[in-house]
Amino acid sequence: MNNEGTMKSFMKGAVLLTLASLMVKLLSAVYRVPFQNMVGDQGFYIYQQVYPFIGIFSIWTSYGFAVAVSKVMADHEAHHYSAILRTAFSCIAAISMLFFALLFFGSDILANWMGDEKLGGLLKVSAFAILLMPPLAILKGYFQSHNRMEPVAYAQVWDQAVRVSIILLGTWLLLSNGASLYTAGQMAIFGTVAGGIAGLLLLLWHFRKSSAALPKAVPLQKGPILKKLMAISLSVSMSALILLLFQLVDSFTVFRLLTESGVERMAAMEQKGVYDRGQPLVQFGLLIATSLALAIVPLIAHMFKKKSGRSANLYAQLAFRTSFLFAFAAAVGLTCVMPYVNEALFQTREESFTLIIFSWQIVWMSLLLVMNAMLQGLGKAKMPALLLTGGILVKIACNWLLIPVWGVTGAAVAGNIALGFIVAGLFLYFKKVWPLRFAPVRYYGWLFVAGSAMSGIVILWALLSDWVLFDGLPSRWAALFTTFTAVPLGAIIFLLIIAKSRIITEKEWYIIPFGRKLAGLQLAINSRRKR
Repeated sequence: MNNEGTMKSFMKGAVLLTLASLMVKLLSAVYRVPFQNMVGDQGFYIYQQVYPFIGIFSIWTSYGFAVAVSKVMADHEAHHYSAILRTAFSCIAAISMLFFALLFFGSDILANWMGDEKLGGLLKVSAFAILLMPPLAILKGYFQSHNRMEPVAYAQVWDQAVRVSIILLGTWLLLSNGASLYTAGQMAIFGTVAGGIAGLLLLLWHFRKSSAALPKAVPLQKGPILKKLMAISLSVSMSALILLLFQLVDSFTVFRLLTESGVERMAAMEQKGVYDRGQPLVQFGLLIATSLALAIVPLIAHMFKKKSGRSANLYAQLAFRTSFLFAFAAAVGLTCVMPYVNEALFQTREESFTLIIFSWQIVWMSLLLVMNAMLQGLGKAKMPALLLTGGILVKIACNWLLIPVWGVTGAAVAGNIALGFIVAGLFLYFKKVWPLRFAPVRYYGWLFVAGSAMSGIVILWALLSDWVLFDGLPSRWAALFTTFTAVPLGAIIFLLIIAKSRIITEKEWYIIPFGRKLAGLQLAINSRRKR
């Protein structure tokens, strides 16, 4: 009975943490739209050039390192907790100080490497966010090790809410008073620092409230603990870091290669800013795939522990099929309506073809997230890490080859090539360690039929609404109406065909978060057909 209560408490906390993570990702994708509208493409370029420096370190420490701390503590007795926490804190604090020094004192050098010396001030501000990471990582790891997910979930949402509020309000106030775009960029980066402080204060408040006192410390060998912390933190966070690492590659290559190939500096900044519009679109498109991976992959790990191979196979197949289904639908849908989405959200239709290519990263990333998570559940972390590292090298090489020829379109193509390389490698490796057939040929055939039907109807509707129904409206309002009518229309067509095909059964829909309604729809459609 006690174990059942503990399991229920753990699942409740896990669900809360999953919802908080999705809320944070949603806010992260959404706030970029009003921010870009305020600062324009040049201002968006300025912010996106620097943000990866903070984002990479933040995800690795406050997510990956926190998980590592909780796992290492779970593997030891309570009298070792103090020693583990002290070792972990000293390790992450030393790394944070090193990265702070590199960013703060090397800001001018890094800015010159990126081709824009004015970015130095933003890099200096971003360095202070890194100093907050050690206490954030340790406190999150402590709470997670005690199955207390609520403080972590609340801190994540509070951190993001404060950050987004300061970015948007601060930027608006500065620009209203005639500040430069680089000053506005510094305010946006400061919002990340302020959000981190807010999250840390909330975690400290919960920690002080905690009645549980740590037992007296018993010394442990630091070497094995440090090795385990680094290995787990890197393997856990690597797949979440890949898009940010690609952004970092773009920060050092896109603008510089554009200017070196003859593009005027201001035009190069604006082109990079337009290219960066793809980031929130991909983030938004990955929300469903991320939630499915978070929900289904723990079930796979649980079934393996129970030695229930058949059930593990079913969950693995379901994770792959549902993630690919929704990612494919999102990518096809964005391909059909991208010019309208681009104008509705970001004011112009510039580089819509580039953004279409960029948006197909949703498919690669969803497959990468699911397969990497499943391999982690099997304890296979080394090969995925090598493949992800190789993918970064492919991205660098393709950027250097393609940007001088195709501009920012080349950078979008490079991202797809690099992610395709990683996914192909993961797929082959997965088949080697777990010879599982993810889906039958029939599944892919029905996806093609659903995608084709959705494309035809959405394109026809978009052209009709753009040329006939909303012809008298200002172009951005027309694009907004087209977007908000075409997207649900396409989703309905796609889901109706998928429901009729039954490539995912009603029982399988019930396993998926919010899948009950889809199961009910599928039952209703197929019961009518039988009559």
